[in-house]
Amino acid sequence: MYKRILIATDGSELSAKGLQKGLELAAQLGAHADIVTVSEPWAVGMYDAMGWSAGYEASPEYQKDREAAAQKILQPAAEAARAAGVDQVLTHHVLDRYAADGIIDTATACGSDLVVMTSHGRRGVTRVLLGSQTAEVLARSVVPVLVIR
Repeated sequence: MYKRILIATDGSELSAKGLQKGLELAAQLGAHADIVTVSEPWAVGMYDAMGWSAGYEASPEYQKDREAAAQKILQPAAEAARAAGVDQVLTHHVLDRYAADGIIDTATACGSDLVVMTSHGRRGVTRVLLGSQTAEVLARSVVPVLVIR
């Protein structure tokens, strides 16, 4: 059925449920698992008169700090995959992209045939105000998306 499953996680308690379900499915199917976390663009910055960023995001430490934060999410996820019996697992960190874009791009690059991710299940004004990266993936993905709530 599914041979390569992309599991999106942000390290939250909710996304841990999606990770667990995605790994269970991968183990049952003998599928390869790719685990992705996305570091969204740094929103705070200062600009000089020429419009160039002079903030933290332009510093050499920025990428190092973002990668370290991503590894705090990805390393335990990879360990959970091995504990769940998933033999083939790769982790991916996408820097400076919005979550939906990073997930869709990673699914394409990995040749995924299923994306597993979570959703808070918000509706109405709350969803509009907070946005929904899950809804964006659902709308734009060319492969099936399994949403865990």
